[in-house]
Amino acid sequence: MAGPNPGMQMEIQSYKHNGQLHRVWESSTVLKGNRNIVIGANDKTLVTESDGRTWLTREPAICYFHSMLWFNIIGMLRHDGIYYYCNISSPFVYDSEALKYIDYDLDVKVFPDMTFTLLDEDEYQQHSIEMNYPKVLDQILRNNIDVLIRWIRQRKGPFSPEFIDQWYERYLTYRY
Repeated sequence: MAGPNPGMQMEIQSYKHNGQLHRVWESSTVLKGNRNIVIGANDKTLVTESDGRTWLTREPAICYFHSMLWFNIIGMLRHDGIYYYCNISSPFVYDSEALKYIDYDLDVKVFPDMTFTLLDEDEYQQHSIEMNYPKVLDQILRNNIDVLIRWIRQRKGPFSPEFIDQWYERYLTYRY
């Protein structure tokens, strides 16, 4: 699987474990793309929910996807700092249609001071019963939450101080 080429626009599609489309981001600019990592950016992009509702993202965001990690990271540039929203998810796949992943409900929200909170545990429990998540999946997801928390605490990858700023500067070269 080759990744998308830098500078191109890609759609991002999020699914649920049962195969149902969950959410679609209409357009993100690819900043880096290979078979292991895709880094994209968007600002005021149209998002469509599974029920047809739509909304626009409010601020510039840098999105980090990895083909072997069970999470993705969105760094949102706000006036008071960088906020991160981390989806606990399957590794991404990329085809000519879109970048795709399965959303597993759990999320980690990280604040500019690098404190964080785990969200949506109740939704995860409900969906794990409704969609019959295998026990091995629960262990994989819990292990990857631990990896994600280590990255946050160590300021690794997208959490390093310069990561979001450097990729945002690259994004601006495609916009103007």
